[in-house]
Amino acid sequence: AREKIKPFIVKTPLIRIQNLDEYAGCEVYAKLENMQNTKAFKLRGAMNKILSLTDEEKEAGIICSSSGNHGQAVSYTSKLLGIKATIVIPETAPEFKVEAIRKHGAATEFCTVDDRFIVTEQLAEKHGYTIVPPFEDDLVIAGQGTVGLEIMDEEIPFDHVLVPASGGGLLGGVSTAMKESGFKGKVIGVEPERLPRYTKSLEAGKPVQIESQKTIADALVVNRPGTLNFEMVQKYVDEFLSVSDETMLKAQKMMLMEGKVLAEVSSAIGLGALLDKKLDVKKDDKVCLVVSGGNLGFDQLELLQDIEY
Repeated sequence: AREKIKPFIVKTPLIRIQNLDEYAGCEVYAKLENMQNTKAFKLRGAMNKILSLTDEEKEAGIICSSSGNHGQAVSYTSKLLGIKATIVIPETAPEFKVEAIRKHGAATEFCTVDDRFIVTEQLAEKHGYTIVPPFEDDLVIAGQGTVGLEIMDEEIPFDHVLVPASGGGLLGGVSTAMKESGFKGKVIGVEPERLPRYTKSLEAGKPVQIESQKTIADALVVNRPGTLNFEMVQKYVDEFLSVSDETMLKAQKMMLMEGKVLAEVSSAIGLGALLDKKLDVKKDDKVCLVVSGGNLGFDQLELLQDIEY
């Protein structure tokens, strides 16, 4: 996957952010996928999947369901490669993300969060489109896992790597890539308190669907882990943490004001876990936060005005 997508993606920076140390209680590093093309890690998986399609599949067109970042990645890739794309979008998606998808020329269909995969399958069957899944697909997971390979390239002896989790494409890929490459530290998943789909699933020993809840983390709204993703997470992920909406906003503001990193709120969830002392860290522990995306509008920045930290 790394060799295949290399001409189309950015090898994003991994930086040290000392200004966050005193708040986090450890040495803070950040893998900046907010600086990726389309401003999120999703391009890696979408690109790997779409480049692997046959000529016939490319000719017929592609479709995906997405709350924003995956849809933007698929739309961008389809424009780049000259493929017709349709994006099925939950009605809760932020308007600026919808506009970003449309900017690349993809058609859009709207539905509820719970129905998005059903609608996608119906349209794919009707028109002969190939589905580009947001997380439950080996090629997509492999593409996202290249983030883990790039972290390993830095040869920094991290004690913990914190990864935001929704369906589990990024976390499944990163944890597999790092642990299979000999990583000795811990890979930790972080999810919203209001949508603890992995916490509940790991307790049950199988993927379970939880009730959809509104969360400020609009990129982390999946209410059931992917089956493929769950197996990887169960095998390779050391721990799961959950973070409140309030703490995510605090972490987002701190990331911006102290770290000078513009991250969408979902991507600040790892720092949020550290702020809430959810992880037992020491002052000299090296912790890498995967900042998974930076797609946000001014209306979301305005929410931070009254947030104190």
